[in-house]
Amino acid sequence: MTKKILILEDESSIADNIRYALEAEGFFTLWFATLAEGKQRLAAGDIDLLVLDVGLPDGNGFDFCRELRKENQVPVIFLTARSAEIDRVVGLEIGADDYMVKPFSPRELAARVKAVFRRGQSAVEASPPVRLKSTLPFTLDPERMKIFYFGSALPLSRYEFRLLRVLIERPGRVLSRDQLMEMAWEEPEASLDRTVDAHIKSLRSKMRAVEPAIDPIETHRGLGYSLKEHW
Repeated sequence: MTKKILILEDESSIADNIRYALEAEGFFTLWFATLAEGKQRLAAGDIDLLVLDVGLPDGNGFDFCRELRKENQVPVIFLTARSAEIDRVVGLEIGADDYMVKPFSPRELAARVKAVFRRGQSAVEASPPVRLKSTLPFTLDPERMKIFYFGSALPLSRYEFRLLRVLIERPGRVLSRDQLMEMAWEEPEASLDRTVDAHIKSLRSKMRAVEPAIDPIETHRGLGYSLKEHW
């Protein structure tokens, strides 16, 4: 089935180049110039990936993605003129699957879109049932890429799911940032140094919303992170 990609970009010339590159790869594209139009189209469903400009006339793409992630796990690739590392980290922390800085190559964007879909498919294919320790307050559903914490489904991005899965399958084991990248990321060499820290911060926030008094992820300074072993 042809993948359907929604493009939210207010510059028509950029949008035209993106559409041409994606449609040349066999994708179906939809383009809107405002967040309001994009929200309406997303609400209708059947969108497989969102290409999202950070600076749109009626709002900020970061804020929009943060709200979107509360109820929708559609893959998101940010487009932005902001090249600072902190902006990349923020984009990843709030749930983006990739981040491209303008000016960019539409062909590279098409390649990254395909990579996102490949990673999603490989995650489903490589997700056999997992038996967790009965004392852990987690339930793992690999086929639907969902993790339940004390019975509540966590609103996780693709990489948050993978990272938390690595931790809950190894309770008590201290894993370095490099080890976590190797286990949770398809292309760890392309990730930023602070990517793991950003995702850990986001995971803690989402789990704290369920159980405010518990911090399930322990920090081992100079070493890495581990999941709380005894509950």
